[in-house]
Amino acid sequence: MALARLARDLQGRSSVQATLDRIVAASTELVDGCTDASITAVHRGHAQPLAVSGPLARDVDLLQADLREGPCFEAARDGTPALQIPDLARAGDHWPRFVPRARALGVGSMMAVLLFADGHAPRNDPRQVPGLPNLGSLNLYARRPGGLTAGSARTAELLACHASVALAAARADQTLRAAVVSRQLIGEAVGILMERHKLTSRQAFALLARTSQDSNIKLRELAEHLTITGELPRRRP
Repeated sequence: MALARLARDLQGRSSVQATLDRIVAASTELVDGCTDASITAVHRGHAQPLAVSGPLARDVDLLQADLREGPCFEAARDGTPALQIPDLARAGDHWPRFVPRARALGVGSMMAVLLFADGHAPRNDPRQVPGLPNLGSLNLYARRPGGLTAGSARTAELLACHASVALAAARADQTLRAAVVSRQLIGEAVGILMERHKLTSRQAFALLARTSQDSNIKLRELAEHLTITGELPRRRP
């Protein structure tokens, strides 16, 4: 029932950030043993916290981003479906720099659940969302060892699905906006060429496309250059 209410609540959120913030807050409310939570994205090897429940989650995420080491960073970077450390005191030497500093911050156990957003989830993974790249992880922290259990992981997987959908929607919206801007720029560039050279729209577009190929400049960048400078760039040697 609580998860069903959360799903309805998330539908009414006004932005992706508001959705992620609510998922993080819900993690501390619904996941057994979870005292702190966050959502982290990893892009080109760099981690970025997207939402945090409070100072502890923020500090641990920033620590992993700084060290480029830790379960949340590793899950998002390598595409590992889930990583769990029941007791940081018994974590061994897998993350030798991260673990002692995370314990010093007050973390007893932690879990990272991977987020997916383009169908690249491992085969048969229960959290795979059709049509959705690995974007990051939902990170759960407990202040005492053994605080996170198998039941915690099941609830976290459901929350990770909601976060994956929100991030995928943001990416789709961003892609759509970029496509609209590109179309507008190309349309303006075609209009400039039509007026200047007395060309039809088809001829003007062909000239723009040919110049893009000859100069090895992307069509959108070429169109933007033309609308700003009023000139087509010279062919590159």
